[in-house]
Amino acid sequence: MATETLTLGKALNTGLRRALENDPKVVIMGEDVGKLGGVFRITDGLQKDFGDQRVIDTPLAESGIIGTAVGLAIRGFRPICEIQFDGFVYPAYDQIVSQVAKMHYRSQGKVTIPMVIRIPYGGGIGAVEHHSESPEAYFAHTAGLKVVTCANPQDAYVMIQQAIASDDPIVFLEPKRRYWEKGPVELDAPLSGAYPLHSARVVRPGADATVLAYGPMVRTCLDAATAAAEDGRELEVVDLRTLSPLDLTAAYESVRRTGRCVVVHEAPGNLGLGSEVAARITEECFYSLESPVLRVTGYDTPYPASRVEEEYLPDLDRVLDAVDRTFGW
Repeated sequence: MATETLTLGKALNTGLRRALENDPKVVIMGEDVGKLGGVFRITDGLQKDFGDQRVIDTPLAESGIIGTAVGLAIRGFRPICEIQFDGFVYPAYDQIVSQVAKMHYRSQGKVTIPMVIRIPYGGGIGAVEHHSESPEAYFAHTAGLKVVTCANPQDAYVMIQQAIASDDPIVFLEPKRRYWEKGPVELDAPLSGAYPLHSARVVRPGADATVLAYGPMVRTCLDAATAAAEDGRELEVVDLRTLSPLDLTAAYESVRRTGRCVVVHEAPGNLGLGSEVAARITEECFYSLESPVLRVTGYDTPYPASRVEEEYLPDLDRVLDAVDRTFGW
């Protein structure tokens, strides 16, 4: 089986290429996705190879991009919409919530909307205002949408193809600070045997405490687990991968063994995904818990200027501090 070392961004590019090759109904549309290859070059080379009728440069109009994609999806196409930056998705929010999420339900199941909305999200790249957001809770809260996020090149390559093949509308969140991180990718592995799209996965086993994360924070938590191991403490890291539907099977099994749980994400803590995860862990694993479920999140402020974003983002020290607190009960 062919395995190559790719960046997460290149893995996404390769996955998109495979989808375009395998289904002539797949189209990509967004601002600068064609000739430029996208701001982060995720669609680099695709318009050259597949033409401007399948990789389409759109006007700067996010609502128009999504609205057009809804019509294409109803007519049997599989549009992939790129939102250039997370903070630019809000003009399209009305279309996503009012049309994309509701069309299947409104039609009593007669109409499907097989579309993917790709959103680079999160901070850590020193961007200006509106270019670093964590809007996942908005979409995960919306009935009718599915929301997934990759954390490594292998998942990026497989999950983007699985999302495109799905008949449901999927918000695909890409951790922009991890675009340049490298990892092995099995290019020839059949999708039919791939890890399920809407399933969480243990990415580092451990016996002392469970750390739950997704997207850009998975790497941070793995680094924290490596640091904790130097002090003789084994942290089990679970990559949630899917935010809606939220799969916590692996998390429940882990917490029942470790008795301690810390949930980590970049978005603000107030009504964030961590709140729902903590509530469900408490409901399902109450008699196994040795301490309350703790959260490590961004602060409840607008995303700050880039010069102080490292003070805002959860880091290794904040994760380890939360783990230490779970042992203080």
